[in-house]
Amino acid sequence: MKSVIDWLLSRKQITNTSVAGSVSLLILRVCIGLTMAFGHGWGKLTTFSERASSFSDPLGIGSQLSLSLTVSAEFFCSLALILGLLTRGVVIPLAFTMLMAALVIHSDDPFGKKELALMYLASYTAILIAGPGRYSMDGLLGKK
Repeated sequence: MKSVIDWLLSRKQITNTSVAGSVSLLILRVCIGLTMAFGHGWGKLTTFSERASSFSDPLGIGSQLSLSLTVSAEFFCSLALILGLLTRGVVIPLAFTMLMAALVIHSDDPFGKKELALMYLASYTAILIAGPGRYSMDGLLGKK
């Protein structure tokens, strides 16, 4: 478990990333983070009370808690992703949310309805593996 936590917080890969790789990761983090936060999370956050009783509950934990976790991932984790703050940690709830959206919420839907969630999932997986890059809060904190 300690090695997983060390890997999630690792600064070594951040400083070893090339300039082109770091710029690419910055673009990916910002674009994916902004589209998720403001295309999906913000709407759920601002209409929370209207959605709370009828939101999908795929884990059986209650509609309000499911919505709270979804908003936390889609909005707040996306903001941290944009900044590159605790990057590997924040992509995990984002990836899980997209996995649930693609495989559970839209399980009976045609592929076109699952496609966006799968594209987000692929992006989050790439960021999880590559890390945030040099141009991130994690990169700045790793220099100190």
